[in-house]
Amino acid sequence: MQLRLKKSVKYLIICLLVSSVFVCFPSCGGGGSAAESGTAESSADESGASAEEKKEVYDVPDFRGAQFHEDEAYGNDEVLVDTSRSGKGFFGVHCVSDKKIKVQVFKDEEVYTYDLVTGEDQIYPFQLGDGEYTIKVMKNIADTKYSELYATSVYVELEDEFDPFLRPSQYADYTKESDCVLKADELAAQSADANEFITNVFNYVCKKIKYDKKKAETVQSGYIPDPDETMNSGKGICIDYASLAAAMLRSHGIPTKIIFGYVGEDGDLYHAWNMYYTKETGWVAVEFEVHEGEWNRLDLTFSANGSDSQFIGDGSNYMDVFQY
Repeated sequence: MQLRLKKSVKYLIICLLVSSVFVCFPSCGGGGSAAESGTAESSADESGASAEEKKEVYDVPDFRGAQFHEDEAYGNDEVLVDTSRSGKGFFGVHCVSDKKIKVQVFKDEEVYTYDLVTGEDQIYPFQLGDGEYTIKVMKNIADTKYSELYATSVYVELEDEFDPFLRPSQYADYTKESDCVLKADELAAQSADANEFITNVFNYVCKKIKYDKKKAETVQSGYIPDPDETMNSGKGICIDYASLAAAMLRSHGIPTKIIFGYVGEDGDLYHAWNMYYTKETGWVAVEFEVHEGEWNRLDLTFSANGSDSQFIGDGSNYMDVFQY
């Protein structure tokens, strides 16, 4: 699939359903140099390339990471919670337990629940903007019952409103050395600006990753994607597509959300997709336009594997529920 950057700020995704069912889960000639000829039509570097010939390359912003800081964390013998970098849009949790652990995040009327991987540092975003957040770490005691293991509250004032979507977190976990980030380095070097970089990432993922129908049929609740595993295996489900795209784009300065929600005319397909932000020229996905200074929808699962464009429609078939 090839996308073209247009002056009219549009692109089109052409889609087909997978098996009719989509289950989600010059050198210059002349006699001598300018100095010799007494002219200075263009300057040249040591390699002989003129300034006009130099290809512009996307100026990638500084990498923004996210780490758990044990020395600044609070908790108990089983769990530590680090909110020391709340202004940068994230917090960390480390828990050692033989029980299933969940992390709940409360802000205003919204609640986000995560499955925690014990024994590993886990990063979660403050994706709901400035304000008071309550974090609860819950321990499974029987069946579906959980008891509170530790709780804390923090007032978040983001240094940059886009920070939660420019850093790694549980659903888009990566480092500067991750395979997907190194691949994104290559794509950025081939891009003149942010929009071309987004296009190159889009085309790469569409071409590289195939939808894994078997995985979709067997995936368990609490599944956490691994962007490198998805890229290296060449297959995945909707959350894998969204996670890989987010990792590649975020690591190179493009604020990117992972959205969980429902899609389809009947709104009965639980799905994951991306939205990205750029101050530069936006894009058009299928029939709905996106504009400068707004969040824009990017659904790589449908684009890579196919979906009738009417299934996606004008964007009204999407219902956002959670953002990460």
